[in-house]
Amino acid sequence: MMDFKKKDSRQVLEVREGNIPLLSYPLLEKTGIVEHGFTTRCGGVSKGCFESLNLSFSRGDDPGAVTENFKRAAGAFGCSISDIVCSDQTHTTNVMRVDRSFAGMGVTREKTYQDIDGLITNERGLLLATFYADCVPLFFVDPVHHAIGLSHSGWRGTVERMGAVTLMAMYMEFGTMPEDVYAAVGPSICQDCYEVSEDVMEAFSREFKGHEKEILVSKGNGKYQLDLWKSNEIVLREAGITEGHLAVTNICTCCNHSLLFSHRASHGKRGNLGAFLMLRDSGAAGL
Repeated sequence: MMDFKKKDSRQVLEVREGNIPLLSYPLLEKTGIVEHGFTTRCGGVSKGCFESLNLSFSRGDDPGAVTENFKRAAGAFGCSISDIVCSDQTHTTNVMRVDRSFAGMGVTREKTYQDIDGLITNERGLLLATFYADCVPLFFVDPVHHAIGLSHSGWRGTVERMGAVTLMAMYMEFGTMPEDVYAAVGPSICQDCYEVSEDVMEAFSREFKGHEKEILVSKGNGKYQLDLWKSNEIVLREAGITEGHLAVTNICTCCNHSLLFSHRASHGKRGNLGAFLMLRDSGAAGL
């Protein structure tokens, strides 16, 4: 049984046991049209600082171990690695629509794109994948148009409102209306663990004017504690996601660095976690 430290008592996330453990959102499950999950460090074959379910080929791990880890992750969703489409994260707000022609990119074959931090699709059986070690995963499910989105939002993505950009991309491609969407802010670094410099504070103060006291706490030494969870919640609510359609994590990657990879806690010696989202091959919406 995995015992996560939580920031509050809300039952927002649940641990799904299987060939690998996954963190999942009951709110997204109840739509009835998706499979989704957020990986932990457990259930893989990597060694050392990558132990054990590292999902990064670019941090110095054995490629064979990473491939096996991807196979285990794909298997948890009833897929093969040739069904996965990976992001190419560089802290942009670039969102790309993908279809079956992109299947396998980032795992079994080279990506034909660069600088893509968000993926959207309305194709069933295509497993979207984005990667983390403190930054914020954003999940989007549109049960009306049967479309999904999965985006990476670090502090740069958050201050540039990656959540709103993803919703706009889904509207342009699929006709998605924000009020229909079920969304989740995934496991990531909490405010208590996330210290930022004055320039980052100033960027957030400008973009989130009127919300400074909700998202920033001064340490009195030119450093600030930034709440990425609340910032993304504000972005999504202002973009039109309704309160009952939004789940916000209470699990911090840094507080749980023995179970989750954290860049801050490990001083950069770590692997990557994966967020996965897929439209089911069949089945009606559960709402």
